Amino acid sequence: MVTLTTAQNALKSVYLNVLSEQLNINSNAFLSKIKQTSKDVYGKEIIKLAPYGLNGGIGAGSEDGVLPVASHHNHLQFKTSLKNLYGTICLTDKAIRASQSNKGAFVSLLNDEMESLIKSSSFNLGRMLYGDGTALLATVSGMSDAAPIFDSVRNFVEGQKIDIYNGEEVVSTAHTITYVDRINKTIVCSPVATFQAGNKVYASGSKDNEITGIKRLFDKSEENKILYGVDRTNYKWLYPYINANNATDTKISDTMIQTALNSIEEATGNQVDFIAVSSDVRNAYQAYLSEYRRNIDTTTLSGGYKAMTYAGVPIVFERFVENGTMYLLNSKDFNLHQLCDWEWIENENGNILIPSANTPTYSATLVKYAELICDRPGAQGKISNII
Repeated sequence: MVTLTTAQNALKSVYLNVLSEQLNINSNAFLSKIKQTSKDVYGKEIIKLAPYGLNGGIGAGSEDGVLPVASHHNHLQFKTSLKNLYGTICLTDKAIRASQSNKGAFVSLLNDEMESLIKSSSFNLGRMLYGDGTALLATVSGMSDAAPIFDSVRNFVEGQKIDIYNGEEVVSTAHTITYVDRINKTIVCSPVATFQAGNKVYASGSKDNEITGIKRLFDKSEENKILYGVDRTNYKWLYPYINANNATDTKISDTMIQTALNSIEEATGNQVDFIAVSSDVRNAYQAYLSEYRRNIDTTTLSGGYKAMTYAGVPIVFERFVENGTMYLLNSKDFNLHQLCDWEWIENENGNILIPSANTPTYSATLVKYAELICDRPGAQGKISNII
């Protein structure tokens, strides 16, 4: 007979390892290349020394001359807080009772919940990875017949919960997106939401609480000059390579890509091993190769992801990369520092399926306390305004 104890044991012993592997390896192509470690985690914080520059005690001299003066290796201390990542499933009491005498039905019930959790978590992990840590999804750029027109809808998906802000002031919260019109860049919500131009939409309950994503590294604004507790105005080499094409649209070419790779390697000695692009940039590069009748070289990455390559470096489409943008990254410079891998939250009795106080349901929450840190932000690159 299937019971709550049976369900909890299955979630702990059978599903947890599968969930961890799916979320750590198969949820995102770049995330699968990033090392995950508990090193440098102290309590609720990450404190790590990031090396930079060279040791100064190297030189050449005469046979009986003065030896080079030794100097310490240069390090900069990064300090930041662990972020709280959650994923929740919900089982109704009715569904559990209905499957008590049917193990097949019970397994199907749990499988459906796990697949839904993996899909939702993978979407949000990918979005966070290429975000800026604020959980900003989009900004209302205008209105059409009382309907909001957004600057982008790439971060929206049906079923997603959102909060609406006017600057730093909360307008309304916990709206569920029921439809995303990707052609007209608008959405429909339940309950109905009231928007106005300039409103910002955030993942519900997540504002300023997400991991420090890749987009944040390339933000040169004065308000975001602090990165991992360090003022980048005092260490300008922390700013990465950016080619904005003089803020004008420029056609993609091998020369454009190679120029960026050369600049990064000459300045930092860093070799890019992953290129992330938006869908329009991927299409533009394929058209460029076709125009010059060149073969499209491909490779298969960890997790089964297939990608084009440039000089052996995979070029991967990532839906959360801004239009007209290419990120040139070295996965070895990134670490996902974590207090622990994915775990179920347990109550004082060791239970992970917790009954709701107001509804006939049981919920279980998956948690991971982690933060993404790039040891060498200045050794990454970005090209924007590509057509």
